This record gives sequence, C-alpha cells and structure tokens, in this order.
Amino acid sequence: MAIKANDIDILHRYAVGVMERSDHHAENVGAVALTLLGGVIWRAKPGSINIRQYDGNLANVVWWTSEFTGHKYAVSYNHETFEIEIREETVNGNVKHTLSNSTPPDEVRQILSIL
Repeated sequence: MAIKANDIDILHRYAVGVMERSDHHAENVGAVALTLLGGVIWRAKPGSINIRQYDGNLANVVWWTSEFTGHKYAVSYNHETFEIEIREETVNGNVKHTLSNSTPPDEVRQILSIL
C-alpha cells in the first residue's frame, strides 16, 4: 500500500526514515538520497508522489510521474548492490539509473532533467 506525499509533513517523515535507515545499513546512499528526493520533488507531476507503507511506516520505495515526460518511475534501495535504483514504472521495471554517494549531485540533476 502507498500513501500520497501531498504535503511537507509526509515528505519530512519519509526523509527522516530514509536517513535513519541509511545511518544503520545503507551508509553509502544517504547523501545521494537527499539529492534525489529534492530532484524528485522538482521533476514530479504535482500529486503524483507516492511512498510505500510497510507495517504502518513509510518505507524506502517512492513512485512518481514526471511532469515533463509523463513517464512513471519507482525509486528504491537495492540491498544486494547497496545502491538506489530508478526504475521504469514499478520496482520490478527496467533499471534506468543506479546511484550512490559516489554519484555527483550534478549528475543526479542531469539524470532527472531528462526523465
């Protein structure tokens, strides 16, 4: 089940959760996660950001639709590669991009600017 991220309170709760989890078991994606979250807010069609819920809490999966291309994307953490993935349509869709803290912020901007 997913929850619409229509206000700053939900986005804040999501960001806090992502950063807490990155501090514990995903240290190589915390910085890029913050950059990516800002980029998703920038590129998403208003009202299209959805965050997965798990056991009543916000989880690590975000879906959004590009305001500019109309395509839908899923962003999630891959526990095997220790990277964040941007996939087409669903968490099982084709991987468009993989990101970690070694990905420069300007590269994240360039990636999102074409989605």
